[in-house]
Amino acid sequence: MDSVDVPMTLTTNQQSSPKFPLKICYHEIYTNGIHPDARFPRDRYVKLLQQLTTHSQTGMFDFVEPKQASKSDLLIAHDSKYVNDFLTQNLTEKEIRRIGLTPWTQDIIPRTLFLMGGAITALRHVTEYGGIAGNMAGGTHHAHYDFGSGYCIFNDLAVCALLAVEKYDFERVAILDFDVHQGDGTATILQNIENALTISVHCQGNFPFRKSISDHDISIPNGAEDDDYLAAIEQAILLASEFDPDIILYQAGVDGLTTDSLGKLNITRNGMQERNQMVFDYVTEHSIPTVVFMGGGYSEPISHTIDAFTDLFVAAAITNEKMLSKLS
Repeated sequence: MDSVDVPMTLTTNQQSSPKFPLKICYHEIYTNGIHPDARFPRDRYVKLLQQLTTHSQTGMFDFVEPKQASKSDLLIAHDSKYVNDFLTQNLTEKEIRRIGLTPWTQDIIPRTLFLMGGAITALRHVTEYGGIAGNMAGGTHHAHYDFGSGYCIFNDLAVCALLAVEKYDFERVAILDFDVHQGDGTATILQNIENALTISVHCQGNFPFRKSISDHDISIPNGAEDDDYLAAIEQAILLASEFDPDIILYQAGVDGLTTDSLGKLNITRNGMQERNQMVFDYVTEHSIPTVVFMGGGYSEPISHTIDAFTDLFVAAAITNEKMLSKLS
């Protein structure tokens, strides 16, 4: 299997570190577990890591290698047959094609388990300490209860929502899904869970073409620009506020950028920055623990995606420092 070089050190410079660096889960298998010939832009992970580590000289980030998710973690949100078939490499060719990421490598199973483990590790961190933590992958919102779809094998948002309620005793979990594509799998898995609120802001004329029903779906037309997009974000945050969540799962896809090959929207980098700041201002004001999931991003060139995700994690780090300083 081809390997991608990554920086030798993922630790931050503690001499100049802020008091509360942002915990970000990352494993090299996020990149290396995807075949080089896959249509999915696997290099976005290692390129983002390289860009973020330039900020690490100020101690802004603390990169953490997650453990693999357990089978029981997956079963909290997924059908046992589907889970078993994936783990034993017994999915049909049709099921594999529906997921994508093909051709699959021998590391697709550990990659998936580490990716899910990264989300769970970030969840556990904010459960214990508050503030914000992130996974430098994931946001796998197209995975349904008993099948995968759209580059998503298992649904990390649904797994974390149910773990938050059933294991960590949160009463109200809000999922803010601002990827350009509707969070259809999250909507169906959590449709009967009163403790979880699903909010999806997405492009109406984009995948999935048969939409599921979230608690709140806010669709915007193809070609929408910053003003319409940010008005929808404002509406979504207001709906979340009415639910009064005690934890937020933020799917922060940047595939709405005008440069994105799959997005069909015309959102600027500044628009994405403002979107993130609206979310982070809200969670800071109400001291709501928040987990950040990367979501989609397929710009051509990919550097636009990397820049937007760098903006996301830098803003999250600044917000985390502010939130935890206020609590300490």
